[in-house]
Formats: sequence, structure tokens, C-alpha cells
Amino acid sequence: MHRRSRPSVRPSTTSPRTSNASVETLIAELPAESLEHVFTHTSWAPDRSSSYERLEFLGDSVLELAIARELYVRFPDYAEGELAKIRSHVVSRASCAVVARELGLGVQMAEQAADVPKDELERLSENQNVLAALLEAALGALFLEHGFEPIEDAVVAAFAGRIEYARTTYVDHKTELQEAVARLGRSVTYSVLDVDGPPHDRTFTCAAMIDGEEVGVGKGPSKKAAEQEAAREALAKLASA
Repeated sequence: MHRRSRPSVRPSTTSPRTSNASVETLIAELPAESLEHVFTHTSWAPDRSSSYERLEFLGDSVLELAIARELYVRFPDYAEGELAKIRSHVVSRASCAVVARELGLGVQMAEQAADVPKDELERLSENQNVLAALLEAALGALFLEHGFEPIEDAVVAAFAGRIEYARTTYVDHKTELQEAVARLGRSVTYSVLDVDGPPHDRTFTCAAMIDGEEVGVGKGPSKKAAEQEAAREALAKLASA
């Protein structure tokens, strides 16, 4: 497989304003070289720098900034902790994977891959981490092509449903915490501190441990529920730290 040249690291100064275009349209209009870079998985790239990983790194920051500014402007009465909680969910791997599926990025990767076994393509194109990486890589490529402001509205629009979901619906605090500590290069585990009550009416007390340090404690009628509460408390402490 031939080695491709790398995309320019400078945003284009000649790109037209693209505020009215959707992310799906913007991705489709990327130059062929950029699209090839976005959809090159590390397992078939000639080297890691030729895969989507560098674009993914860049796109992660693009997404964080777009969502942070949108939340800051849209919810002027929300405290910092509330904004951080919503943002954490919206930019999580799980959330990015949902948007990537909506945009058909896994399918596009499979269509652009050459000489890759079909079963491997099917597995990768449905993998949550791969889908999230594709989405972030695409955002990184869009930033290099247009700059930030021309694509900001499109990025926010693509995640509008995720913002509303995070604001109004039950959020998986354990997943949020896992994502948050991973970005810090740390790890989280859970331990049962206490089980109280008869078998048919038990109350579990669990702790969320970050690198062995107890950060959150929660109670619930099941171990799973108690862990969710412990994760929620840990997230609140991280947000206020």
C-alpha cells in the first residue's frame, strides 16, 4: 500500500464560509487525500502517522471547544459543574459513536478500504471506539480544511440530539467517569463497601476508586445502581477540583 502525503497543518485561508452546510456534506466535500487519511485504520496504515490517529487527536479538541462554547452560550444559568457534566457526556466515545453511525462513517470506511478482509471490516466498522475515532478524525480534517468558525455551527448541529439527551435524560455516569479519567491518564475501579438488609430488600454501598483513592461513594438497591451513584459523586468532585 502506498504511503500518502500528510494533509497541510494550516487551516485554509481560501475556503468559503460553510456555516449553512451540514457535517455530512462537509465531510463528503473533503479532498480525496483528506478522506483517505480520515478513513485509514491503524491496522492497515503503512505507519501510525498515516492512520487517522493524528487527525483524531486534533478533532477531539475541535469538538470539545465547539460543544463547550455552545453550552456556555445556551445555558447561561447553569453552574460550571452542570456544564462540565453535559459536555463530558456529549463528547464521550459513546456519544461520538452514535453521531458517527448517523453519518455513516463506518460504512464509508469499509467502502474506502482496499485489500482488507471483509470480516475485519465489518468488525471495525461497528466498533464503538473506531466509530468515535472516525468522527473525531473527520472533524480534525474539516478544521484543517476550513478553520474553526466556518464549521462550528455544523459540528454543534450534528451533536444537537446528544446535547438534549445529556441535558434531559438519564446519563451513564460510569461511562462518563471512565472517559474523564482516561483523558487524565488514570483509571477507575469500584468496590463494595457494605451490603445491608435481607436478600429481598438489600442496600448496596459502593465506592469509586481513582488510582486506588476513594473519590465517590453511592448507595442503591443493587450493586450497579450504587456504582452509578458513586460515579456521579466522583464526577462532581472532579468537576469542582
